[in-house]
Amino acid sequence: MNQPSQNLVTILGIPFINTTKHQFEKIIHERISNHKNTFVVTANPEIVMYANDHQDYAALIKSADYIIADGIGIVIGAKILKHPIEERITGYDLFTHLLNWGNQHHKSAYFVGAKPEVIKKLQKAVAEKYPQLTIAGTHDGYFQDDQEIVADIQAQQPDMVFVATGYPKQEQFIQKNRHTAKGLWMGIGGSFDVLTGTVKRAPETWQELHLEWLYRVIKEPSRISRLMVLPKYLLRVLKQRRSKN
Repeated sequence: MNQPSQNLVTILGIPFINTTKHQFEKIIHERISNHKNTFVVTANPEIVMYANDHQDYAALIKSADYIIADGIGIVIGAKILKHPIEERITGYDLFTHLLNWGNQHHKSAYFVGAKPEVIKKLQKAVAEKYPQLTIAGTHDGYFQDDQEIVADIQAQQPDMVFVATGYPKQEQFIQKNRHTAKGLWMGIGGSFDVLTGTVKRAPETWQELHLEWLYRVIKEPSRISRLMVLPKYLLRVLKQRRSKN
């Protein structure tokens, strides 16, 4: 981790950076501009619980430079522990912000993940919305061997590499290959689907009320089983608070 311990909030062993979205964006801008290799994990309660049950994955994400509070459950967990996080920083918002910033500053980005038809739509959408951003390369998330993709990233040396293959695969890919390009490496789950309109993001009112998760469940009832992680997570956080007391 790149932050001093006083700027971290540890929830179930996972250290989150405690800062605002604006401050964090500035940190990332500077690191990209200075060609500093940077690994950002966007973590929600599901990821924290998975890390708790898989110690190799926990060690992997703790090797990242920054872990940001992507889910409202993380913000709630920090409040329960009486060490509040300043602001939720969603992976999708950071992703689109960096595309916009990269467009303004003529940066380059490489995109790995999603279905073949989605990555084609993404290439078109990024080219239209961010014409001054160089698309260094794209590849769908359905690959067995990453050698060809990694060789291309190494040859292109993009400023930013966005990997949207879902956890734990995206973080494993990044940790294994981040040494090949001196830029930002960030796992962003289903963000390509949202950017291309393949999956509709919750309306702003729902976002402001932190009910995006409920909107997704209404739209995709198959996701309801994933919600069962939340009560288990909150119980473990309460247990952490009691053990501190």
